[in-house]
Amino acid sequence: MPILSAQNILLRLGGTAPLLDNVSFDVEPGDRICLVGRNGEGKSTLLKVLTGEMEYNSGDIVKKTGLRVSRMIQEIPAHIDGTVRDIVMGKVAAGSSAGWTGVKDGSNEDGHHDSAAEAILGKTGIDADLPYDSLSGGQKRRVLFARAVAEDPDLLLLDEPTNHLDIPAIQWLEGIVTRLNCAVMFVSHDRAFVRRVATRIFELDRGRVRSWNFPYDKFVQFRDQALAEEEKANALFDKRLAEEEVWIRKGIQARRTRNEGRVRALIKMRQERAERRVRTGNVNMQITEAERSGRMVARLTDISYAYADETTGGVSLPLIKNFSTEVSRGDRIGIVGPNGSGKTTLLKLILGELQPDQGEVRLGSNLEIAYFDQMRTRLREDKSLIENIGDGQAYITLNGVKRHVLSYLQDFLFSADRARGPISALSGGERNRLLLACLFSHPSNVLVLDEPTNDLDMETLDLLAELLAEYKGTVLTVSHDRAFLDSVATGILAIEEDGNIFEAVGGYSDYEANKKIRDKEAAAAARVAAEKEASRSSAASNANGGEGVSSAPAKKKKRSYNEEREYNSLPEKIEKLEAEIAERQEELCKPEVCTNAARIVELQKEITERESALEKAYERYEELDSLG
Repeated sequence: MPILSAQNILLRLGGTAPLLDNVSFDVEPGDRICLVGRNGEGKSTLLKVLTGEMEYNSGDIVKKTGLRVSRMIQEIPAHIDGTVRDIVMGKVAAGSSAGWTGVKDGSNEDGHHDSAAEAILGKTGIDADLPYDSLSGGQKRRVLFARAVAEDPDLLLLDEPTNHLDIPAIQWLEGIVTRLNCAVMFVSHDRAFVRRVATRIFELDRGRVRSWNFPYDKFVQFRDQALAEEEKANALFDKRLAEEEVWIRKGIQARRTRNEGRVRALIKMRQERAERRVRTGNVNMQITEAERSGRMVARLTDISYAYADETTGGVSLPLIKNFSTEVSRGDRIGIVGPNGSGKTTLLKLILGELQPDQGEVRLGSNLEIAYFDQMRTRLREDKSLIENIGDGQAYITLNGVKRHVLSYLQDFLFSADRARGPISALSGGERNRLLLACLFSHPSNVLVLDEPTNDLDMETLDLLAELLAEYKGTVLTVSHDRAFLDSVATGILAIEEDGNIFEAVGGYSDYEANKKIRDKEAAAAARVAAEKEASRSSAASNANGGEGVSSAPAKKKKRSYNEEREYNSLPEKIEKLEAEIAERQEELCKPEVCTNAARIVELQKEITERESALEKAYERYEELDSLG
């Protein structure tokens, strides 16, 4: 039985077409629903409608009696009085008046709330006594997420929950969300996050919500087929309408004998065509390329860099230690690492904008560098889009071709009216599209992109990735979007612990696989070192025990009889778990399962349980294997 049903919700915010046009859907217990759609389609608005923060014109929202709904909004409040504990425990006022979370319909017993709050508080990894205002953007988002979860809702609404989070924090969020005992509806453009979390997809397109009862990749396949079929149906309809218009305009004799039923059908067709909402086109991006650079773009030799400020008490802390690399023409390098690890600093060192404390940086010849991040500071808020792109000129030159500024902005989905309006009226996604328009209008052979994917819808992200993959110059990008890095990067520079940087060939998935191997090897080496130390300690103790006591090193511990049996049975157990996971993943792709929401949730749960068991089995096998 659904915990929430939206029935024919209509919402108009001015203009001719409603933002929500008779939207209907059900939310079932345990659903993890990703709400997808183009920028400006109304995804955040729909979440506000569900919590009652925004009124709608007509329709009904039917909720289970006592339903608790909690929402974490997209915008992070810059200031909230209180500590992390105060916020998560609910000692700071919640609700829409606070601007960051709300609980509607139903109440929660204080004792149960406190236990839920303590549980999630311990998982944030943040000192509970720190003031909220002292936290970074990513830490604030973790705290607000924890507060929303601490309300123990039946339905949790999340608006862009991965914004401002680094990759480890996003993976932490994935683990929490997939284990919650409540339904979740979230908006996200982070494809890797959506793939791991969502069991259903709600697509908001031209005012309507279409429900797809299967994971994201399957949704994309079926959605593309549905759009192709819609395009064919529209073409046939338009052809038939044109034929009927020719018929109605025939001569006098034909008009006298015309069929009145056919005339009424034509009038209905005209109305249907007038009401058709055309899907927004794709961004048509093109990079203006300069003459190619030299083969070597930058060479870093044994560089180190440290910083000291009031946060470190004046003590120099290493960001980068003894790092050497060479960036060549055509490389597409992704720079990753936790927030505050020095990713932007590394970018500036590579480009010669910062000097290392030691080591040398050499730049190549004929570099024409375009900076995505710098474009943000160059935007003039009080000026129109046209004035920002063309500096007051009506035309710009792109790859030797003269283009009108309005025409160029239309490639980035800005209408003429929007292009003449001020930048201050743009949404986050529109602002980033404008930044890309500014960036690509400048000739370059080196593109520097610091978090270019924030707020962009998935279709625009795909096109940006394709464009960068075809770019003949060099790309340096800082990003926490794993799917984007897999699509674009030919190499990864990962800032790890203590200022060490690891280079990996390929995208983020390649780096992650390599890191898992290195972590296992390091753990095995640590066990061997610990055993050697224990052996030396035992030998020293025996030597000091007096005559007749052997000083021979302690023998390596052997597996017991039961441990030996367990060790021999583990390969078969691992093989069985892997087969069961593969079977369930294959079943998820079957057409008859794609329309069965309950079975999808069940399969996702079974896969998660078996993946957890598989990881434990591998760890146990390695532990027993080390005993010999």
